[in-house]
Amino acid sequence: MRAKALPFLIFCLSIVQCISHAAESNGASEKPETVGLEAAGGLRHSFPKGFVFGTATSAYQVEGMAEKDGRGPSIWDEFVKIPGIVANNATGEVAVDQYHHYKEDVDIMKMLNFDAYRFSISWSRIFPDGTGKVNWLGVAYYNRLIDYMIEKGITPYANLYHYDLPLALEKKYKGLLSYQVVKDFADYADFCFKTFGDRVKNWMTFNEPRVVAALGYDNGLFAPGRCSKAFGNCTAGDSATEPYIVAHHLILSHAAAVQRYRDKYQEKQKGRIGILLDFVYYEPLTSSKADNLAAQRARDFHIGWFIHPIVYGEYPKTMKNIVGNRLPQFTKEEVRMVKGSMDFVGINQYTTFYMYDPHQPKPKYLGYQQDWNVGFAYKKNGVPIGPRANSNWLYNVPWGMYKAVMYIKERYGNPTIILSENGMDDPGNFTRSKALHDTTRIGYFKAYLTQLKKAADEGANLAGYFAWSLLDNFEWRSGYTSRFGIVYVDYTNLKRYPKMSAYWFKKLLERNKH
Repeated sequence: MRAKALPFLIFCLSIVQCISHAAESNGASEKPETVGLEAAGGLRHSFPKGFVFGTATSAYQVEGMAEKDGRGPSIWDEFVKIPGIVANNATGEVAVDQYHHYKEDVDIMKMLNFDAYRFSISWSRIFPDGTGKVNWLGVAYYNRLIDYMIEKGITPYANLYHYDLPLALEKKYKGLLSYQVVKDFADYADFCFKTFGDRVKNWMTFNEPRVVAALGYDNGLFAPGRCSKAFGNCTAGDSATEPYIVAHHLILSHAAAVQRYRDKYQEKQKGRIGILLDFVYYEPLTSSKADNLAAQRARDFHIGWFIHPIVYGEYPKTMKNIVGNRLPQFTKEEVRMVKGSMDFVGINQYTTFYMYDPHQPKPKYLGYQQDWNVGFAYKKNGVPIGPRANSNWLYNVPWGMYKAVMYIKERYGNPTIILSENGMDDPGNFTRSKALHDTTRIGYFKAYLTQLKKAADEGANLAGYFAWSLLDNFEWRSGYTSRFGIVYVDYTNLKRYPKMSAYWFKKLLERNKH
């Protein structure tokens, strides 16, 4: 680690030790704010000037009012109705009701010294049928939210799509499998730019399009739940082709929306637009050539699937070689639209896995995950890659954050990067007292931010960091059994209680008083 990062790291360690000691002596009191957090101005001033700190959520996970005030259903509203698909058959119908609690939530952000809030707009709250008639009650809600954020000095970062395609479009033309979605998404985006763009200057088209394509169409774990019979309990789908068709339409939809923004709004509104990509970092299990190639295949099929066309106008060669004619091609006109279609890239980074070459024959059944032809490992010589959080996929591997950011810097022309999600979860059944004293989460944030600072010090063009999540909320298939928030939500009465990690951020994000 570079010497200039050490004072920041030492400061963070001292805060964690202080909190741990106080938590033990307090007998897990329910008032983490009473813990002695000595101000030292560490975090904010150790990052480049203008670096933005925020929190993030998504519409279906926090808003509630899923069937009210004119909102149309999304594919997730339909998906959660399948018995047993979500833990305890939970839904986002109420979630944490940010629709009515938005002022309280923005006030919490302000109290915690955050600069920005990354929220998503529910497409079917604006256009209940995906196209056509506007739901003005939905528009009014987002206007209230945006206006109140600005009033409180919180910068809005608006994401247009977070897993929640209007169900009407799924029924009308199979949603993301149809090229028609490209125009319909661009029209929806255009309406949002026109309506909110006088105040929103930071736009994102899609959150984690890889998750949409892979979990929705390769193994059926997410809406709309399509896959080949060999890979999941789906009623329809083709894992060999549909993930690639969907990803292709997502990339074209993104590029079409960016084109609309640049042609019609950007010059006047003076904003910027990007896309949010998830990136599990893949480290070779051994130094062998085979394992190095396996790790690179994994990176290409994961992050490269989307960022490579956006930066270079084509899919990674690895994918072209393996997927062959199952991989759609961009026309020359589409290449011109796609290439360069981002002002920044958001990276959602949580964890890291080891990759190895499984030396397996060609699979009997074709599918997106099969095409990687890799083995996943979570230990090396018997040593875990890191401590595991509540989620079985989430290991605490801070050095993976540094490697992921540097990988984007070095392979993709050092674009402006916003670390758009990062966090860890505790079990949903923790008592409030235990959940509030989340020293493990503080340790996680401290270690990852230290590695993020190291990447910034080494030239990565980093512009912001968003903790996932502001609030405990509906965590997709896990329902309410997984708590990612820095603010605890009592699901019986929806009361909010900032956790110790929230107060840790509050102290570290204090501005100089002079």
